[in-house]
Amino acid sequence: MEKDINNKTKTILSNLFVIGFLIFLSFSALNTTSIEKTTFVIKKGMSLNSLTNVLYEKNIINNKAVFKYSVLLRGLSENIPTGTFVIEGNVSNGKIIETIFNDGPMRIKITFPEGLRSDKIVEKIDTIFGHDTTNLINDPTFINQFGINSSSLEGYLYPDTYYFFYDMNAEQILTVMINQFWNNFDESLLNRANELELTVHEVVTLASIIEGEAMIDSERTTISSVYHNRLKKRMKLQADPTIQYLFIDGPKTLLTKHLTIDSPYNTYIYYGLPPGPINSPGIKSIEAALYPEDTDYLYFVAKGDGSHVFSTNEFDHLKAKRAYKKQKRMK
Repeated sequence: MEKDINNKTKTILSNLFVIGFLIFLSFSALNTTSIEKTTFVIKKGMSLNSLTNVLYEKNIINNKAVFKYSVLLRGLSENIPTGTFVIEGNVSNGKIIETIFNDGPMRIKITFPEGLRSDKIVEKIDTIFGHDTTNLINDPTFINQFGINSSSLEGYLYPDTYYFFYDMNAEQILTVMINQFWNNFDESLLNRANELELTVHEVVTLASIIEGEAMIDSERTTISSVYHNRLKKRMKLQADPTIQYLFIDGPKTLLTKHLTIDSPYNTYIYYGLPPGPINSPGIKSIEAALYPEDTDYLYFVAKGDGSHVFSTNEFDHLKAKRAYKKQKRMK
């Protein structure tokens, strides 16, 4: 008899476990269901009444009077922000108010990597926001207000990760990026540029070339030293990235015919730095341009693995080039 009772107890416990497990699965399925998101726009100058109407029409709130009273009670009726906002699921008035007045408008995360050209930056911005930003890149009126002595914003759109609001226009987006450039090119770097008797524009131009050449951080200052040494000796920079800048997408491998293109950016023909930056250099390249390693190197050639062989004379440089070509043929 006792054995039968134990068996029944086990059966009941087993059934309860199964029922409990099924309930757990049901709740799990509910939790994985996608929460509906509702977006709404608060326009500039919108009153509390207008905002309340928008939320009511979007079915975000179901009682206008209660919502308005909640906002008034918090003293927020005169501080209504603008932008595009999102509410997830059915939430309380308190959460809606927190979203609008504390969390703020929706933002878009965009990363611009080091070495990106201005045309690619503009293309990315315009694709996401639907703007036409191209004309601003060469607009002297827009450029001059930032203290930039250049006919283009090439090199001054700082590479970084940004969080832009949905309703930002082209001028506002570029302003954020340019301000970030000046935040990084601070007073200490300005003083160092003055020590080297270089303008900001020259530093950024040199940094962009270093950015175009360097694949390994530890080599940036060494590459910088080569260009500094060449400039001092009145040698042509012969920097491949300045030739590649003449093409929209490449070529990655330069041919002899490319080195004869008549352009002020062709550092195989013209002495000194090109007219301006060829990409947006990051802070590591800017610092490398200002603090080159102390070397006697005048040449460098790629090894094929991202690193370079540096030489102080043409004989060793040509030897390194032959070794690289031989290595390529063997692959």
